[in-house]
Amino acid sequence: MIRFICIMIFLILFLILTIPVLIAEWILHKFNPYASDISSLRIVQWAFKFIMKIAGVKATVIGEENVPDEPVLFIGNHRSYFDILLTYSRCRRLTGYIAKKEMERYLTLTSWMKRLHCLFLDRRNPKEGLKTILQAIEDIKNGISVCVFPEGTRNTGEELSMLPFRDGAFKIATKTGCAVIPVSMNNTAEIFENHFPRVKKTHVVIEYGQPIYPDQLDKETKRHIGGYVENIIRETIHRNADLV
Repeated sequence: MIRFICIMIFLILFLILTIPVLIAEWILHKFNPYASDISSLRIVQWAFKFIMKIAGVKATVIGEENVPDEPVLFIGNHRSYFDILLTYSRCRRLTGYIAKKEMERYLTLTSWMKRLHCLFLDRRNPKEGLKTILQAIEDIKNGISVCVFPEGTRNTGEELSMLPFRDGAFKIATKTGCAVIPVSMNNTAEIFENHFPRVKKTHVVIEYGQPIYPDQLDKETKRHIGGYVENIIRETIHRNADLV
């Protein structure tokens, strides 16, 4: 419980004490949008790394060199809130995550998410969902990577299980031609969700797969690219199970 309490105290203090920082970032953005985006990215990455240090998370990272220096679509399996901290803290480029619309209610947190180009998906409104995907396509064209967990929600099943991927997110890649980077994560639910509310010192494995360019796939594979990437991640988490 001590780790959980320390993390909550840090989060509350961060969200309160950085309100003036958000104002400063807003002003900076008026004059130099890129500098503002990068400074916001680094501030949040520092906070995420600090939280993981408090939590005692140790990560084995495989294949990070596979991520090209260009806007990409990160696709990952999703079992823990810590998946976001683990992956976002390693982003070298501007990257926006697609989050559920319900996250918009959290005031200062929402302000930081918007500063980081996060998009909010209304899963119950297909029309609004399409707008989110179209905005993500524009972000890719503007040099901003996008990260999606296409299972649609956190998977609370057995460790090596996965929920079926939803195909909509893959339009971001097929419409822009950007690379899809599979992100396979093992053991992340053991940090917190498997024994809520305790935060447990945990070893996790993250593997970044080879970039997949939709235009280089055959027509049938491109048509079913969601299932193709899902199978890659499933095979990877099974292969890495012995590393945790």
